[in-house]
Amino acid sequence: MTGMTNPEAQAIAERQLCGLVNGVAHQIAEHLRQRAAMLGLTAAQATALRELSGPMTMRELAERMSCEPSNATFVVDKLEKQSLIERRPHPTDRRAKQLVLTPEGTALRGRLLELLGADSPLAGLTQDEQQTLQKLLERATARPATQH
Repeated sequence: MTGMTNPEAQAIAERQLCGLVNGVAHQIAEHLRQRAAMLGLTAAQATALRELSGPMTMRELAERMSCEPSNATFVVDKLEKQSLIERRPHPTDRRAKQLVLTPEGTALRGRLLELLGADSPLAGLTQDEQQTLQKLLERATARPATQH
């Protein structure tokens, strides 16, 4: 990189890093799609089941799924038709509903988590390395979009 200005070198390094992050994200998404298909689920349904670690509102689930509540509602409707999720009255907010896994949903979530853990794209990293990567990505995503 001799002869390159510092901004040029930084742009190349950032492009390479972005490529790696995108590559890992693609591998994780493909891993999820494949494991979901093994259970007869879509990737979105598998994501909802993975994220539904306890009773929560639709808004909370949508936030965990990184999608709009209307998209989460579509996914939850499908899971409800499969008797995997129930909508129940919220214990403290009578305007809201809580999403709760049924016994069948709990069992399927357990199988899904096992499948997702097997041959995960991140399995080559130690637990400490995964925690370090998580902390770095959290720092990177917490920064303001523009800095002047």
